[in-house]
Amino acid sequence: MATERRVRPVHRVVVLALDGVYPFELGIPQRVFGTADDHYEVVTCTVDGRPVRTCADFEINTRQGPEALRTADTVIIPPYGPPPTTAELPAAVTDALALIPATARTVSICTGAFTLAAAGLLDGRPATTHWSLADRFRELYPRVALDPDVLFVDDGDVLTSAGAASGVDVCLHLVRKDHGSELANRVARRCVVPPWREGGQAQYIEQPVPAPSETGTAATRDWALGRLAEPLTLTDLAGHARMSLRTFARRFRDEVGISPGRWLTRQRVARARELLESSDLPVEQIAGQVGFATAASLRQHLHTAIGVSPQAYRRTFQAADGD
Repeated sequence: MATERRVRPVHRVVVLALDGVYPFELGIPQRVFGTADDHYEVVTCTVDGRPVRTCADFEINTRQGPEALRTADTVIIPPYGPPPTTAELPAAVTDALALIPATARTVSICTGAFTLAAAGLLDGRPATTHWSLADRFRELYPRVALDPDVLFVDDGDVLTSAGAASGVDVCLHLVRKDHGSELANRVARRCVVPPWREGGQAQYIEQPVPAPSETGTAATRDWALGRLAEPLTLTDLAGHARMSLRTFARRFRDEVGISPGRWLTRQRVARARELLESSDLPVEQIAGQVGFATAASLRQHLHTAIGVSPQAYRRTFQAADGD
């Protein structure tokens, strides 16, 4: 007799809209999680159930009060403005945050980190917020290990992200963490956004916009992605782009924000993660398919990127699939 597979309950994401909320970031959780094949339910609430002002010229009527936070598996706090000038929270916000279950995952986007810090949820933890507010954040919350140079920080049950588009990055990261790269990549394609930007990537790259007539490196990056198994060198990449080594390296960094070598390593790790999730290939074979010389090299790079071994990473997603 066939065993009936247990249906996993839908993960509930509750978005808390605070006074002065930024509409773009407020909509990110629904756009990302709402595209993830019914794995998530997204609801939005305010601290009192009444409409909330946005930073634009309109209000948001959410129809949900703070009681929605009691039902959350993940709570997301989008940015709001102007940023706080004191370390204290309004009483209504404090009362609302007290309703969040101890088992829930808490996420901030941009200035939402100020709320988590004021509530004491970031004390002694690594965190990030928008780079332009780093000095104010450090002044108000000196017990937080702030890193304003990264897109997002995953500290397990608490995640913080930088401004605007980094909210998309951290939400995609959570989809990938919960359900694997295949679903996260599918969501990214539907939203027409990059499927993976590592949390440690720089927030801000000061650079001029290339003139339309200049040759970029995008075509070479696409070419390299189809040849990750090959021992690609800077000479190979520059040759494909028909540039000198120096020009290519400079232009690549201007466009991407990191060196070609570091970018290649990140793409190889990302592809290795996909194969670990979706196949039963031996680690040695996966290493060869993504361009690492040995399984030991893959283990080292994967551990550096996400802190686990290939075997542990694979077990995590195999266990999730078996639920």
